[in-house]
Amino acid sequence: MTPARRLVAVHAHPDDETLATGGTLARYAAQPGTTVTLVTCTLGEQGEVIPPALAMLAADEADQLGGYRVGELSAACAALGVTDQRFLGGIGRWRDSGMALAGHGVRAATPTVLHPRAFAATEAFEAQVDALTAVLDEVRPQVILTYRADGGYGHPDHVRAHDVTVAAVARVPARLLFTVVGRATLDAGLARLATWNGCPFRIPAPDELPAVPDATITTRLDVSAQRAQRVAAMRAHATQVALWNEEHWEEGAALAMSNRVAQPLLDVEEYVAADGIPTPDLFGGAHG
Repeated sequence: MTPARRLVAVHAHPDDETLATGGTLARYAAQPGTTVTLVTCTLGEQGEVIPPALAMLAADEADQLGGYRVGELSAACAALGVTDQRFLGGIGRWRDSGMALAGHGVRAATPTVLHPRAFAATEAFEAQVDALTAVLDEVRPQVILTYRADGGYGHPDHVRAHDVTVAAVARVPARLLFTVVGRATLDAGLARLATWNGCPFRIPAPDELPAVPDATITTRLDVSAQRAQRVAAMRAHATQVALWNEEHWEEGAALAMSNRVAQPLLDVEEYVAADGIPTPDLFGGAHG
């Protein structure tokens, strides 16, 4: 039987599903009559590697990071309860485009030179839309999650994931929502972070981390019940995510990427619906 509620999340790289929507995916995957499908667009081959023991996996060394991150993604999905994970167009079809620093905070830009198989390559767009359309035709989700138009922080693969998803939804209509962090949510988290002692990561400067105006947010989900699953999924992505004090979440905990900029672990995940209609949950009901 077809599940009553079907959710698809489209993410650029392994780890994005956990960092942006991990609580949401875990929350809905656990609900009866609901299926969660994760579409991952690349293997994350160009990512920087945090643990020194794994540094040789990087693209400019052995170039084996993509395969390693497939294993990380599998472990993260198991932690979140996601059983339907797919790579857009098949595993390895498109490569992580990498990014250049945009000169402001953690924001990114498109590199000057792209790999021939780069996900952000202009000529790949139509094939990518076709590939995602095929998934949506099969799953027929009522709700689809991805990034907002700027990709959240400008990474070219996040921007491309947004564009591909919008184009595919035009062919297979569904409720489309963009993952965001509201300014008030982020500021409150950073204020708490600033009071904690011993954090090994750098406290971000004002406006260094991206956020959106609170008035634009249409759905806020309490994901405090999914804390343990989110932490387990972040631990699974050990090449990309460092955690501090996660064993004592209530006392204050933080995460960081390879840039060592601290981000607070938040108990809420927020979205902006493409249609602008506020709803208490992603499917529009009162008890999601």
